[in-house]
Amino acid sequence: MAADIGALFNAGPKVVEGATFEEGLGFQDLGGPLVHCTNGTIDNLAANEAECFEQLRTILSYLPNSGGDAPPVIPSDDPASREDLALRSIIPRRQARMYNPRTIITSVVDRDSWFEIGALWGRTAIGGLARLAGHPVGIISLNCEVNGVMLTNSPAGYAIGTVAERTATMRWGVELAKTYFTTTTPIFNVITRRAFGVAGGVMIGSRDPVMQVAWPSGQWGSLPLDGGIEVGHRHELREAEKEGNKVERYKELEEEYMRLMNPVRTANAFGVEEIIDPKDTRQVCCEWAAHVYDVLIKDRLADRACGKIHPSFA
Repeated sequence: MAADIGALFNAGPKVVEGATFEEGLGFQDLGGPLVHCTNGTIDNLAANEAECFEQLRTILSYLPNSGGDAPPVIPSDDPASREDLALRSIIPRRQARMYNPRTIITSVVDRDSWFEIGALWGRTAIGGLARLAGHPVGIISLNCEVNGVMLTNSPAGYAIGTVAERTATMRWGVELAKTYFTTTTPIFNVITRRAFGVAGGVMIGSRDPVMQVAWPSGQWGSLPLDGGIEVGHRHELREAEKEGNKVERYKELEEEYMRLMNPVRTANAFGVEEIIDPKDTRQVCCEWAAHVYDVLIKDRLADRACGKIHPSFA
């Protein structure tokens, strides 16, 4: 939507005034960018019409001409082997501290290739298009700077609590799962920190081929340690509370789990291919993208042409 002239509404100001008695509304008040670029009706904002067309040209440059073609691969002067030592320290040691996932994204993808979609709405998630060594890819990341990395019903996902239940987070979370499980696009996951619960299970284990790597800072599983001890040892902690030593027993359990926590053991249990050095993330992702375009996409296009794969718009 063009910020200077764009507007979208079901009925104009005069009709609205007669129906709802809202007076003095202009086009921008009723359906301008501040309304629709923040509620998800419009994905992207542009300064004017010229910038709108420029954004459209950018998006189309990532996409194939038809469903029977692969996306266009272009030459890239950004080496696939480029390392970024800064990624080793981007994840804070303190779990309560946040970090900016966009910094990781722009470091890993080809320089100046990141095109974000829907940045002003559904802000607990980040999505967009980019290239890896010239290969177009789509990118989805959780945004830990908003809502403590929990997905809400605004972009779809699994926050918890009474507010989440009243706003039908579960319903929209099912839509998220349907989208992940019905896609025929290969998915590659890089776990940088926390991935727990139902949403984590959906997003990192959605369908074949399940390919995922993790940073040493990655933590994943059914439940995080905080809260997981309360759930897994509920009866034991209740009995300890009766004897007046619940706090001591909780600390004992916490220390035991901390001692047993091992990223290699967890990686084996949850199908993580490799724990990688963060500086090598770009090289690993570029190698995967090249393999997908050389092998998997060709097979999928052949299957689509034969009617084995049908497009899904879940």
